Amino acid sequence: MDVDKQGRLLEIGPTDNTSDQRTPRQRLRLIPEAARASFVPFAPAPAISRQHEADMTRIAPGRPRAQGQPIEVTGTLRSETGRPVVGAMLEIWNANTFGRYTHSEDHSGLPLDSNFLGLGRVVTDEAGRYSFWTISPGAYLARPDIGRWRPKHIHVSVTGGSSRLITQMYFPGEENNVSDPMAILMGDAFERNIGQPYETPDSDVELGYRFDIVVGGRNATFFE
Repeated sequence: MDVDKQGRLLEIGPTDNTSDQRTPRQRLRLIPEAARASFVPFAPAPAISRQHEADMTRIAPGRPRAQGQPIEVTGTLRSETGRPVVGAMLEIWNANTFGRYTHSEDHSGLPLDSNFLGLGRVVTDEAGRYSFWTISPGAYLARPDIGRWRPKHIHVSVTGGSSRLITQMYFPGEENNVSDPMAILMGDAFERNIGQPYETPDSDVELGYRFDIVVGGRNATFFE
């Protein structure tokens, strides 16, 4: 089948309560070139973030550090040709060390940490680089009815043009990685969504993870 003419059909993730609701039933089709040419170009306003927003280990400068293991995440944001994506906004959120989100819809009953909001944002520099600190998140029981756990992960939203893409960074060696619905859909590409650990002897965090994000192409990072 000619995918360019017929369009892609997305898979429905296993044991996911919302995958069947979010996945289109019909094949995705490319908008014809003549129609695309008529679209008004989109020029976003320059992204701005404050320096303290990159340190999610505290809710504000000078406040106590949150419970758990403080970590650093660094990487680059690039296009499929390797071009740095400059000035893109990365919004980050993750659960606390106990596996609970600071969100009104998290009814897990797991402990909250008054010193952790789990929200941050950074802007990529002239080389497409980014860096932030957070608390290493805990795993949590996402589906008690079937005993399915979500492994440790960090959500990253990328906004650098007319669209917003959301991905997740996973952690190496987590026992629940293999049963995660998104990991199953990724197949061999799952390895590209695992942060690569490195030592941080000169930094006020215990461990670092390298997570390079590629937008587009055959080796793209997996996006939701």
